[in-house]
Order: sequence, then structure tokens, then C-alpha cells
Amino acid sequence: MGVASLSRPFELRYPGPVEEAIEEIARLLDGEYGLAPRSVALLLLQGDEEVTELVAARQPEVPPRARELAAALDARLGEPVALSVATQRASWARKVASEVMQERDGARRGFGEVLGRWAMRPLTGLLLAGLVLVVLYEFVGVFAAQTVVDWTETRLFEGWITPWVNRGVAALIPWPWLQELLAFDYGLVTLGLRYAAAIILPIVGAFFLFFSVLEDSGYLPRLALLLDRVFKGIGLSGRAVIPMVLGVGCDTMATVVTRTLESRRERVIATLLLALAIPCSAQLGVILAILSGVPGALAVWAGVVAAVLLLTGFLASRLMPGERPLFYTDIPPMRLPRLGNVLTKTYARMQWYFLEVLPVFLLASVLIWAGRLTGLFQVATAALEPVVRAIGLPAEAAVVFLYGFFRRDYGAAGLFDLQKAGALASGQLVVAAVTLTLFIPCIAQFSVMWKERGPKTALAITAFIFPFAFAVGWVLSRVLAGGLF
Repeated sequence: MGVASLSRPFELRYPGPVEEAIEEIARLLDGEYGLAPRSVALLLLQGDEEVTELVAARQPEVPPRARELAAALDARLGEPVALSVATQRASWARKVASEVMQERDGARRGFGEVLGRWAMRPLTGLLLAGLVLVVLYEFVGVFAAQTVVDWTETRLFEGWITPWVNRGVAALIPWPWLQELLAFDYGLVTLGLRYAAAIILPIVGAFFLFFSVLEDSGYLPRLALLLDRVFKGIGLSGRAVIPMVLGVGCDTMATVVTRTLESRRERVIATLLLALAIPCSAQLGVILAILSGVPGALAVWAGVVAAVLLLTGFLASRLMPGERPLFYTDIPPMRLPRLGNVLTKTYARMQWYFLEVLPVFLLASVLIWAGRLTGLFQVATAALEPVVRAIGLPAEAAVVFLYGFFRRDYGAAGLFDLQKAGALASGQLVVAAVTLTLFIPCIAQFSVMWKERGPKTALAITAFIFPFAFAVGWVLSRVLAGGLF
């Protein structure tokens, strides 16, 4: 492949009706928006929310006129104006590429190009996706969640830090209420810091490193194309692969990313599925570590969660009004990930996540301590115990679900403790893992849902999820009552 220079200047022009609408809106604009009037007009026609809000704040009469013109263009062109604009840009890019790129006869395709083509074909693409999942499981679920966490949690904290802190606090602080705030079962160091640093941090770090490798290799857009048809069945498009995969890292971050989806209908469905059936990386890693010893239990958990995801998405896409989403994307070249890019992206995500998660874990410890001191924690736990017993779990599991309200991974860490104590049989572990995965979103995710989708949608999603999670747990407990494991 060679590169030549342009023989003539290229000018990007859109179909006549689109150009007329752009000119009309551009004439209406008054003042500086930081972009050329033509660019602002084009973004208004495509329904860009940020630019629409910006213009509406200064010229409230312009966005309604832009929406009228966009609706007229949709009808006249027979397709959304955003799709027409994207198609014209892609055609323009191909013309430029054909002018400046020359393919030499007999040139052999590199391995990256061949692998990129395989990743988008149904058979080889699914095999490659399966291979990626296996590597993800081995790296995050086995290496990080078992090998690394065994050292940080068992040896570092339980072997050294926790006994040292307990002895020091007992010797230096005479007041039992203050001792319990810092140490022992629910202390800031022995519970909050231990969960955040010893259990969650290694798992999240491993996932973000893996995700950065996939992202820098150019694989994710190909995965989006491969899964577009499946996602159409649940009311989404291949574009939703990014927030869904990112949700396996952190559902809160992924809920913010859903703003990149095309329509409000698509954004609401994606938010619902993220809140219901996409476990965050720490929760996923802990559950993989807990269930990996019983492959059948792990398969049941994965099958039930996947079935709930597909069924809920399918029903939501049928019940919610709106047009089916369109999907088009650029495909970057497949390449070996660059170490500097991978480390920079991983560091940025780790910094964001740790700054966000550590204060919440410490706050959760303080709230639990205050709740125990005032008796509210025991009251809330007692209120959950009948529900927990109804799905076949011991009363002690109520604390795990209360933890899960503060953070999903916090609850998963509590489940990890119960499993280590031998309080749950294999069937109970599956029921607890499924119910906890489907359980209501954590405080951070709920607050982002409130901000991004509005109070009515956030409350409606939460009101649906709480009884639904326990209903699925109840059905599963009855199915497994015969002793499948």
C-alpha cells in the first residue's frame, strides 16, 4: 500500500435538501458558538443534545425550527438525516482514500488485517469472542480474583494488617464504640479498607488492563458489528457494545457512556439492562472465584443472568415505543496494542475508579457502624431476613444484600466472606450469586441514573428490579431444591 498526494481539492457537500436546511439554520444563528455556523447548523439537524442545549439557552427559537427541518428531511430522504450525513461522509472519505492510497499488486495481507476480517465473520467472530471470554476468565476470574486476592486478603490483611490494627486499637483506645469504628468486624480499616484494597482493587485493575488491551487493538468495533443483530433483538444496536462491555468494569461509568447512544429509547433500555443484569468487574471476579470450584454452578449462574438479560431486553424493546436503532461505525486497523497507550488508559481508569470507590467503601463502613450503634442496621437486616429465607438462604445472607445496596462489589465481598466461612452450600451459592447480580443498583449507579435518565425513570427501574431479583432467586431456589449440585 502506498500514499500519493491529492490531485485536486475535495469539498464535502451533502444532498441538496440538506444543504438548504444547513444554510437556513446558519442564517438564523447569531453570535459565537465556538464553531462555524455551518457546523452548528449541521449538529442541530442531527439532534446533538449538547449543541441544542447551548443554542436553546441563547436563541430558543432556533432548535424548534431545526427539528422541523430535520423531520421534513427524514420524510424526504426516506432515512434519518443523521444517517444521510454519515453516509455522505463515508462516501467522501472513500473518495479521498482512493485518490491518495495505492494498493500494490501482489501485496500480501498482514496478520492484523486477516484477524480483523475473521473477527467480523459470524463463525470465526464467535469463536474469537469465545476465546476472548476464556482469556478474560483466566486473567480476571482466576489469576486476579484467586491468586492475587488470596495473597492480598488472606496473607496481607488477615495475616498481618488486621491483627495488628485490632491489637493496636484495643491497647490505645479505651472506648468500645470508637474501637468498633476503626477495627474489628466492621471497622474502617478492617472492613472498608480491606474490601476496597485487598479484594476489589486487584480484580478491577486486572479487568481495566484487559479492557485497555482490547480497546487499543481495534477489536471492540468489530465485536460491535458482530453483535449488532443480537443487540437489535433487545432494542439496542452494535453501538451499545461499548457501554455494555464497559459495564463489566463499572456500571456507573457505563451508565454515563450510554449518552452516546442514538435515541432516548435506546439509552433507557441500556440503562435498565446495566442496572439489572451486567455485573461490575469486582462483582464478576468475586462470583467467578466463588463458583469456579463447581463448574455446573458457574454455568447455571451465567445461563440465568444471560437469559434474564435477553428476555428483559426483548420485552422492553416490544413495550417501549420508538424506532429501531441504526448502526454504522468506522473500523480502525487491527494492530498490536501499544504498551504506552494501554498503561495510560489503565492508569486513568484505575485512578477514576479508586478515587470513586474508596470513599464510598469507607462511608459504607461508617454507616454500618452508625447503624449498629443506633440499632438501625439490625432493624434493616431483620426486615430483609424473611425475604432472604424465602429464597432458601440463611439469615446471615441479609447482611450481604444490605452491603450490596451501598455497592454491588461490597455485597459480593460479603458473599466471599460467607463462602469462606462455609455458611452456604453450592445450590445456595448459586441462588445468592444470581439474586445479588440482579439486585438493585448501588448508590453511585442510582445517582447517575437519576442524573442521566431523570428521577421518574431511575425510580421506575429500581422499583422493578428489587422484587424481580428476589422473584428470580425464589424460582431458582425451588428448581435447585432437588439437589442439582
